[in-house]
Amino acid sequence: MNSPLIQLLVLAGIAVFLILRLKNVLGTREGFEKPPVSDQSPAPRSGGPAFEVIEGGPDLDITDHVPADSTSGKALAEMKRLEPSFGVSDFLQGARGAYEMIVMGYERGDLKEIQPFLAEDVYESFVDGVAAREDQGLTIDANFIGVREMELVDARLDETTKEAEMTIRFVGELTSEVRNREGEVVEGSSTEIKRQKDTWVFARIMGSDDPNWLLVSTDG
Repeated sequence: MNSPLIQLLVLAGIAVFLILRLKNVLGTREGFEKPPVSDQSPAPRSGGPAFEVIEGGPDLDITDHVPADSTSGKALAEMKRLEPSFGVSDFLQGARGAYEMIVMGYERGDLKEIQPFLAEDVYESFVDGVAAREDQGLTIDANFIGVREMELVDARLDETTKEAEMTIRFVGELTSEVRNREGEVVEGSSTEIKRQKDTWVFARIMGSDDPNWLLVSTDG
């Protein structure tokens, strides 16, 4: 048998072997295919809707802060209904930042930047307080350390005006050094951290175009 014939037979054998191997591989393809989907959805009840709506669980954005069935919880739920973009946790985060900004604005006597966040009577009381310090020749050097505690104490909503009120209790930490005209320290310390407790009320008309909450009441 000559050499070309032998080579041809060898190639033919290899071809048959590869065909058989390919057939075996293709024959196991079902293991990677998705099984046929059978319609297992329940048949609609006669005279009723095709699907049943299952009520969701409690709103954690509310229950993380107050009980859902409390007066505050119901008020917060109504606020969210009036303004779906409103979030309790988002509000509290903003209130934390506003607290630092307002406290430091008052301590430093710089009320211009915080005026847009203050109700008129609160702003006027701040102006009077800063003016009284200046009349005595006192200056304050303060440094805000942080908010140690913050709690949503109460939430209310006027059904007629849609005005919401949020009462927040803060415990802030800061250093404060008061100096007289001669530059002498008469109160506080730049190294001693003091805790300042405040209960503030923020208000806003829900659904209004103005996103800012105003500080309408302060109680140290």
